[in-house]
Parts: sequence; C-alpha cells; structure tokens
Amino acid sequence: MSTPSLTALPVRRLTPRDLTACADLSQDRGWPREEHKWGLLLTAGTGYGIDDPAGGLVAACVVTEYGPRERPELGAIGMVLVAERHARQGVGRRLMRHIVEEMGTTPLTLHATVYGRPLYEELGFKVTGRAEMVRGSFAPGGTEPGVSTRPATAEDLAPILRLDEEIFGTDRTHMITRLPAFADQMRVAEENGRIIGYAAAWPNMTNQVVGPLIARDTETAKALVSSLAAHTDRPLRTDVDVRHEELLTWLKERGLAPVGFNSVMTYGIPELPGDWTRRFAPLTVAAG
Repeated sequence: MSTPSLTALPVRRLTPRDLTACADLSQDRGWPREEHKWGLLLTAGTGYGIDDPAGGLVAACVVTEYGPRERPELGAIGMVLVAERHARQGVGRRLMRHIVEEMGTTPLTLHATVYGRPLYEELGFKVTGRAEMVRGSFAPGGTEPGVSTRPATAEDLAPILRLDEEIFGTDRTHMITRLPAFADQMRVAEENGRIIGYAAAWPNMTNQVVGPLIARDTETAKALVSSLAAHTDRPLRTDVDVRHEELLTWLKERGLAPVGFNSVMTYGIPELPGDWTRRFAPLTVAAG
C-alpha cells in the first residue's frame, strides 16, 4: 500500500490533547518545547495540524480569533511549524492555504521570520511593521518612572478589558481573562484611581515574557516593566514594536540585548486595528 503524498494528507483541527505532539514538533525544529504557551494557544485559539502516518505531526499552527464569535474581526496566526524531515516539500504552503481559505473574509495577521516571509508574501500577506525581540536580566538604574503601579486584582478585570479593546482595536476577552492563571504576574498602572496601562509576565523556559504591554505612554510602559522586573529573578524577554524607539533604547540600557526582528504582516487589511502608540508589546507574537 503506497504512502499518500504529504500534500494530500488531510488538515485537521487540533485540541489540547495534541499538546505533547505540538511540543515535540517545536523541539524537532530546534525550538523550545513551550508547553505552557501551547496550552494557552490550543485552548484560546484553534489549532490546525497534519498527522504523520508514521506518528506525530507533519505540521501545525494555531489561529487565535478576536472580536464577535459569529464574525471575528481579526485572526492571529502563530506557531507555524513543519517537521524537519518534511521541510521544503510544500507542506507549510498547503497548511497556510487551508487556513486562509478557512478564515474566509476575516483579516489575518502574523509575525514572520526572515525564513517564513517569502511564503507569506506569496500567499498575499503584506509587511506592515516590525518587532524587535530583546532579552536579558533587567538592571534598575537612572531615574525611575514616576508612575504608580500595583498588582492587578479581580476588580480590575473589567476596566482592563475595556482599555485593552480600545487599544488593541477589537475584543479579546477570551484571551485576557486567561492571563491571571497563565501569567506569573499581572500589574496595572494607575493615575487618580484610573487604570492607564497593564502588563503581564509569564513563564517561558528560563525567561519571563513581558506581554501584553499596554500603556498610555512610554513612561507608563517603563513603570510597568520596572515593576514586573522587581518581582522576578528571571531574565525578561519581550517583543517591542520598533516604532517605540525610546522604550527599546531604555530596555537595552538596562541590560536587555537585541535578539532579532520579526516582520509584522497582515492579510485583508492595510494595517492592524487599534492604537499602536499605546500597544507596546504583544501577549505573544503567536497570538498578537
């Protein structure tokens, strides 16, 4: 009995039961297993995968939809992976074409590496921005931002959701309400009793990823990062929109080193919704 062509294998929906197979796929490509992140994405988003007849997954990715459930306003594509043994055989193209067709008229976004960008451009995605990843042990110093911050409480959830929708540009309640359980820390910035920003830090291997980072201005963003750093002994990692030059300079002055860049790409919309001036870093590049 002949083995079916890889490009003829069916694409199926993944579930949280596929978490180990997804982590195995990450490890196969030299990525960290990131089981904690995969768990969030497979429960808050929709996973797509192609099974390998020999066992495991040939390919996988996750789409996180935002806005009304019956008519999503944005879909974020992330964790696009093809097993090393099946690379460069058209499998990634097949999976991405399936997702674009499945999502119909829903606008899409993703963060592309230099290796993935040509495929996404071939499919019609356009580069609309860039994000720089920085990582390192945060060293306090200089003039500290004069913005008040504190740990978030259950009572803060409603105002956080309102602020997030205003700045992100569409509702992502199903993701943000998972943050208290997913993150090690979640903090808010206040002025006269009003929340003007919030941020979370969540565990990713030996690092704590800062994201989302939503703030009224750069000083507020700095205050939130400083407060998160003060409550962990792990190195910080975050992906900052390169237009926020002042924040990136400040982070590098405090010990975070540049790691690399991703291209922010969109499909079906000329740019991301919301207010980029107050959106400093995504929750994760895999989910926007």
